[in-house]
Amino acid sequence: MTLDIETIEQEESNDISLVKTFGGAVFGVNSTTITAEVNVSTGTKYALVGLPDSAVREGFERIQAAIRNNDYRVPGKKIVINLAPADIRKEGSAYDLTIAIGILAATQQIPEDQIGQYIIMGELSLDGSLNPIKGALPVAIQARKEGFKGFILPKQNAKEAAIVDKLEVLGAENITDVINFFKGTQKIKPTVFNTREQFFEDFKNTSIDFSDVKGQDNIKRALEIAAAGGHNVILIGPPGAGKTMLAKRFPTILPPLNLHEALETTKIHSVAGKLPANSSLVASRPFRSPHHTISDVALVGGGQVPQPGEISLSHNGVLFLDELPEFKRTVLEVLRQPMEERMITISRARFTVDYPANFMLVASMNPCPCGYYNHPSKECVCPPGVVQKYLNKISGPLLDRIDLHVEVTPVSYSKLSSKEAGESSQSIRERVIAARNIQVKRFDQEKDLHCNAQMPSQQVRKICELDPASNNLLNNAMKKLGLSARAYDRILKVARTIADLANKEKISFEHIAEAIQFRNLDKEGWAG
Repeated sequence: MTLDIETIEQEESNDISLVKTFGGAVFGVNSTTITAEVNVSTGTKYALVGLPDSAVREGFERIQAAIRNNDYRVPGKKIVINLAPADIRKEGSAYDLTIAIGILAATQQIPEDQIGQYIIMGELSLDGSLNPIKGALPVAIQARKEGFKGFILPKQNAKEAAIVDKLEVLGAENITDVINFFKGTQKIKPTVFNTREQFFEDFKNTSIDFSDVKGQDNIKRALEIAAAGGHNVILIGPPGAGKTMLAKRFPTILPPLNLHEALETTKIHSVAGKLPANSSLVASRPFRSPHHTISDVALVGGGQVPQPGEISLSHNGVLFLDELPEFKRTVLEVLRQPMEERMITISRARFTVDYPANFMLVASMNPCPCGYYNHPSKECVCPPGVVQKYLNKISGPLLDRIDLHVEVTPVSYSKLSSKEAGESSQSIRERVIAARNIQVKRFDQEKDLHCNAQMPSQQVRKICELDPASNNLLNNAMKKLGLSARAYDRILKVARTIADLANKEKISFEHIAEAIQFRNLDKEGWAG
């Protein structure tokens, strides 16, 4: 008996099938397209290559169960899956659907003619239903950029990805929907999202308002100045004086996000998996308030699998640190560089990831451990020197980056019981927006400079010129109040913002006088 070599080769070639499906890997807040090459040939071995982590490797068990539980089969053949580019680490469970569709197409259970036109991602349950994924928005942006026809993903992420126009976003509930779509027996209705309409509807919805605040007119004024110039602020006062309540209302007087800022913010929350299911665009400024037991990695980002930290999650919004001296010193010190650069870089041996961190810092603290130093009616019981020691928990370089130091005093009963409503957030916000518009025009030729708080020293000298009376007042204040040298630039920046709120072209005497009031922690002898 003779062997027909040509027949054997033909039979072996019929057993070999290669199909490519596409997914995405998120690094920082951007995505890279990943090609899943599924090769089915004679044999029994299963191999997954291309730097997958354990979550990706374990996915084959989920894929196998999901396919079989939906009356399809995983062949008893050799299956080799390569996730390319092979030198980029693949993490998470979002590649389950990408690989599953590749296996079904490679074994001719579904047609492969349209598969290459779509990015396909989703985590599979054992029954074939799809669970939401992280980073759907950056993947959708990259898919449109590379000319893909559409993006097939879990239905819970569809609204998020549908922010991207000119891309067909198909939200599926289970693997059967996707299989039938490629077979042509079922249509998946594309998710359509009117970004502008939803954006302007969402940012108006708020449950808190400055009109709820009784008294505290001087604190409201300080926060209005901070919002108008993008200044960091620290509130110092006894327990129950209203520091936290005021801080939580601070985002309501900030200028509303524009669409570009909203998209940036949504990308970060998408990557971190912080977007609620079936949500879309983040239309209001973030307000993040981590507990004082937070680690430095959780604050700035990073970890074994790098993720954005609290400072990036508060990008374009507010980071509120309540009881600032109670945070570990190492945690507070890592804030210094991001506050200046408005960016945090996470470096690892094989890669570097950048996360944006353009946030406003609002901090609060008691003036001493017992909380009643400088209280109008209660006596401080702290021993001598303890107040200064408590304040020294916050380093000079960090305080140097906080423009306004505001003392918060308790509200009297007469004001608390008053039925008269305070000024609304909307009224304050209108003045803030007007001041910000002045700054936008002032810095229109400057790159990455948008508000007064971001001015470098050379810009301060150029823009914040003083008349003789104002200059003399600042000189006397520096001497008599014992203000430190670092307070000089901060006072000029704050005075420039106060002048903008008053729609004045030049800084005058009263603007400098008001700005000097907001440097309490720089005064000699403030802590006894």
